[in-house]
Amino acid sequence: MNTLDHVVQIEIPSLKDPRGSLAIIEGEVLPFSVERVYYLYDVPSDAYRGGHAHKSLVQCLVALSGSFEVLVDDGLNQRRIMLNKPDIGLLIPSGIWRELDNFSSGSVCLVLASEVFDESDYIRDYNEFKDSKI
Repeated sequence: MNTLDHVVQIEIPSLKDPRGSLAIIEGEVLPFSVERVYYLYDVPSDAYRGGHAHKSLVQCLVALSGSFEVLVDDGLNQRRIMLNKPDIGLLIPSGIWRELDNFSSGSVCLVLASEVFDESDYIRDYNEFKDSKI
């Protein structure tokens, strides 16, 4: 069973020179093969995304632009994490509830997922999530 100790920030390798920076996600940067990529943008500052957990899917969230906060919850403890650097990813294993909010203007959240979309992998009811932890 995953806990908040398993939610970790990872450094994404980047090359920097006078022409700008290049971040690279390949090989062993992520502990899973990427099967799905999507991104959130134009999220109003008073809106939130997420509000679910996954039974088996693993995700890495990256703030490509701007900033947002991620609330992670393992059923016993909660933690808020600010993402605001495009070379830092937040690795969220399965079994962790997540909510994304406080999006800054122009923010873009990249999501790298270990599996393709499967509605049956989602736990969208918080009480059901808490009950699954017992």
